[in-house]
Amino acid sequence: MLAYQRLIADGHLEARERSGVYSPDAPAGPRPVDPLGSSPGSAKGDGRGFAPPFAPLERVRYRIPPDWQSYRYPFIEGRYDKSLFPIAEWREASRLALAATEVEDWSLDNGEADDEMLIEEIRTKLLPRRGIAARRDEVLITVGEQQALFLASEILAGPGVVAGVENPGLPEMRELLMRRGAEIRGLAIDEAGLIVSEALRNCGLIYLSPSRQRPTGVTLPSSRRAALMAQVRETGAFVIEDDFECELNYFGDAPRALRSMPGGERVVYVASLAKVLAPGVRLGFMVADAPIIAAARRLRDLTTRRPSPNNQRAAAYFLALGHYESMVRRLAAIGEERLIALRDALNHYRPLSIDVAPVQGGTSYWVRGPADLQVEALLEAARARGVLIEPAWPYFLEPSEAGSVFRLGVTSLPAGRIRTGIAELSAAIRALKAVPVEAQPQPLSGDAVLSALSGARLLYNTVYGDPCVIDLHPDGRMSGRAGYANEDRDEGRWWMDGDVWRRQWSRWAYGEAAGFLVSLEGDRLSWLNSEGRRVDGAILTRPEP
Repeated sequence: MLAYQRLIADGHLEARERSGVYSPDAPAGPRPVDPLGSSPGSAKGDGRGFAPPFAPLERVRYRIPPDWQSYRYPFIEGRYDKSLFPIAEWREASRLALAATEVEDWSLDNGEADDEMLIEEIRTKLLPRRGIAARRDEVLITVGEQQALFLASEILAGPGVVAGVENPGLPEMRELLMRRGAEIRGLAIDEAGLIVSEALRNCGLIYLSPSRQRPTGVTLPSSRRAALMAQVRETGAFVIEDDFECELNYFGDAPRALRSMPGGERVVYVASLAKVLAPGVRLGFMVADAPIIAAARRLRDLTTRRPSPNNQRAAAYFLALGHYESMVRRLAAIGEERLIALRDALNHYRPLSIDVAPVQGGTSYWVRGPADLQVEALLEAARARGVLIEPAWPYFLEPSEAGSVFRLGVTSLPAGRIRTGIAELSAAIRALKAVPVEAQPQPLSGDAVLSALSGARLLYNTVYGDPCVIDLHPDGRMSGRAGYANEDRDEGRWWMDGDVWRRQWSRWAYGEAAGFLVSLEGDRLSWLNSEGRRVDGAILTRPEP
C-alpha cells in the first residue's frame, strides 16, 4: 500500500473513486477483454486483444503421437509401462491408508503440513542412500518432480540472475528459468556429464542432473562433483540437483548426491517417486535448508496446496511395508535387461557409423548417427516401419546443435521386441543412407580372404564404445574379449563359404551364424553385405609371437 501511495503521489499512477488504480493514460472505465483476441472498437480477431506476458517456448516441444501405444516399437523415453505398476502392493497400502483411524488422522485440517509418516519414511529410508541427512523442516512433498523444479526456480531465479543449464538439457527447466527472467547460460557436457570449467563462476544458479543426465543418460563422476562443489563454496551459487533415475544404476555404484557433500547447504535436491509408483500418483519431494523449504511451502500453498493427503499416507505405507524397495529392485532388473537388449541390438545391427554415449544405467541411449543423417527424415521413415524415436533438437539451446543425434528409450518396450525394433530402425537408416555400390569397397576373393584372415587379430569397437579384440585362429576357432578389462569373453568359429566369410559366436551376436563379403584396404577391414555395401569394419593386425 505504501508503494502504491508513493506512486500515486509522484504522478505515476492515478486513483479513481470506486474503480481502482490506473495508469494516467488508461481509459476511464474497465476495459473488457475478448478471449478470442478482439477488444471493444476493434475488428474481431485483429490481434489487439490480450497477450500473455510470457509465451511458452513452443519450439522446444516435440509432440509424441497420442496413439504411441499403437506402434509396435515405441522407443520413447519416460512413457510408463502399465504392466509394471505394483497393483497388489499399492492396493494394500491404500487399504491401510483408508482405515478409519488413518482417515481421521490425515484428513484433519492441519494447514498445509505434509504427511508426517511419509516425511519420516523419506528421511530415514530414501535420503540416507544418497548420503543425505535432513530434518523434517528440510523436506517438502510436491505434486511430482516438475512442481519441485517449478518451486525451486520461482524462489532462486529472477531478473539479473545468470542461470547455468546443461546443454543439451531439460527444455522444461529452461522454460521455467526464462519465465522468471533469468539469463540462460549453456554449460557444455561430454561423455562424463557437466564439464566443470570457469564458465560456472559467472552463474548465480546452476541446474544439473548429475545421477542420470537429462537427456544423455551419463553419470557425473565423483571427481567432477567435488570440483563443482568446491566452486559453489567459493562463488556462493545455488544449485538445483535433479536426481533423475538415481535408483537405476546397473553397471556401477551411484556417486553421492551433491546435497550430501561439503557446500550442500547451497543445493536444492529434487527427486520423484513416480518411477516406482507411476506418473498417475504424482508424488515428488525436494530437500533444502529450512528457509527455502518454508518459502517453497508458502508458494505451493498459493497454487496447488499440498498433494493429496490420502496419496501421501498410502505412499508412506508403501515405503514402510518394504514395497518400494522390492519395486526398485524389480524395476532395476527389468531396466537392466531392456538396456542390455538395446545395447546388444545396436551393436549387432550397427546401422552405419552409429555410436552411443556410455551410461551406467537408466532406460535410454543417446545415439549419434552418421554426420549427414537427416533425423527428421528418419523419424518419418522409422514411423512407417512401426518404430518411434525421439529427436534430440528440443534439448539443445540451439536446435541446429543437435546434428544427427536422437534418443532411444525402453521404459515402455518389453525386452523381447527390442531386437526386431532395432532391426527395423537399422533398415530405415540404411535406406536413407544408401550409397551407390560402385562407391563401396570391392570384395576380395575367398582365397584372398582366407590368406589375409587366418591367424589375424581384429581390433574393433562396440557401438557403445568398449574396445573389442577378435582372434581368428588358423584352425577355424575364434576368440573374442571386450571391455576395458577384457571382462566380456566369448568363443566361436569362422570359415569360408566360397567368397563369403562366415562366423558364429556362442553368445555374442545372439549366437547366430552370419556371412559377409570382405574388403581390405591397407589394415582397414570392411565387412560387406550381399549387395556389396559396407556394414561394419575393424583394424587388422597380427598378434605378437
